Amino acid sequence: MHAVITEALPKPALQFAELSVFQRVLLITDGTLTHILEAYVGEKIRVLKLSETTRPVWSEIADLDLRPGSDVIERKILLQGSVSHRNWLYAESFIVPERLDPIFQEQLTNSRQPIGKLWTEHKVETFKEIITTYQEPAGHLSDAFAIHPHALLLCRTYRVLSNRQPVMLITEKFPASYYTHAFERGV
Repeated sequence: MHAVITEALPKPALQFAELSVFQRVLLITDGTLTHILEAYVGEKIRVLKLSETTRPVWSEIADLDLRPGSDVIERKILLQGSVSHRNWLYAESFIVPERLDPIFQEQLTNSRQPIGKLWTEHKVETFKEIITTYQEPAGHLSDAFAIHPHALLLCRTYRVLSNRQPVMLITEKFPASYYTHAFERGV
């Protein structure tokens, strides 16, 4: 339901000058985040699906041009190191299945491939539009990252368009303590 309320709730603004260069890259890139993370953390990234359901939306999702009753795939995942099993990023996605190629949709549902790698594999032309960046307490996600519930997460929400139609609304979150200069040195 996060995507439905994104516009309604004010989020604390990020102070980009206080972030590391790599944190800023993660928040503003329109590239495939999985490849960027793999290069940074030095291991392959896999998807750990927490939930994935197809359901009708209860209210309009303007960023996806969806009306109440339209079907979406609601997906919650962790991007996890395949060797370390460390969770590097959490993502919530709202995906419009009727706007996806059936083979892409089947692989999205049945594989452990990150969305970005599927876009590349299927040569799907996409345009990513960042809607907002913000920070919030980790809360229920604290266990996934082994951090305190009050520790901050850096977040971004963006929509993905293909064939000039919005096909996905994705919110990604990672601990503010990740991807800092101290983190890079293992401190």
